[in-house]
Amino acid sequence: MTSTKAATDTSPRSAPKEGSGVVPAEQRRQRLSPDERREQIFACAQKLFALRPYEEVSATDIAAAAGVARGLVNHYFGNKRGLYLEVVRLNSTVSEVAVATLPDGTLQERIDASVTWFLDTLEHTGGTWLALGSGGMGRDPDLERILVEAENDSVERLMEAMGLAGRGEGQEQVRAMMRVYAQLARSGAREWLLRKTLSRRQVHTLLSGTLLGIVRDAVPALTPATGPHRGPA
Repeated sequence: MTSTKAATDTSPRSAPKEGSGVVPAEQRRQRLSPDERREQIFACAQKLFALRPYEEVSATDIAAAAGVARGLVNHYFGNKRGLYLEVVRLNSTVSEVAVATLPDGTLQERIDASVTWFLDTLEHTGGTWLALGSGGMGRDPDLERILVEAENDSVERLMEAMGLAGRGEGQEQVRAMMRVYAQLARSGAREWLLRKTLSRRQVHTLLSGTLLGIVRDAVPALTPATGPHRGPA
């Protein structure tokens, strides 16, 4: 979809619109490598999609915010749709780094750190993927595939973070519980960021308490003969 032969560029300066997501003029004047320019365009698109619905953001808007020619947006991402799909893919997946950097400690401490990371990430990105289905792309098969893959990856990472990976017996039931929890996390975040009906603290309490109950009580109940869960205390 995009070429890997892009040369370092100094991109024409479009007059950026007012508002978040606009790259400072001094940064637009810098000579950037193709990877750096691509990341710059991506970051601006992520901010714009967080602020406005998909259909209200144009490739021209993204190019203006990044201070590049519109052709560079297409060069690196194919088109606006391709760029949006990349934003959704990245924002809806729990990274390996997030799991690797969880603190050693009690189960409650690891849960609190996991929920904090999740809410921090959503606050930073504006929860782009939370508003999906409200219009714009409709039922896009590529978008749905990305979301399914992201959920599956996130479930595996969450199981790893909670010390639930590789259990063998009852593993599919554990995955099912984590999928249910992932839907709760998305709904809670939507109430906080989009509907403004819950505060961040309330959502944190809801998500951390539910996850603790799943790991401490529901998962051990799948295999009562093995005793309580022997993960982090």
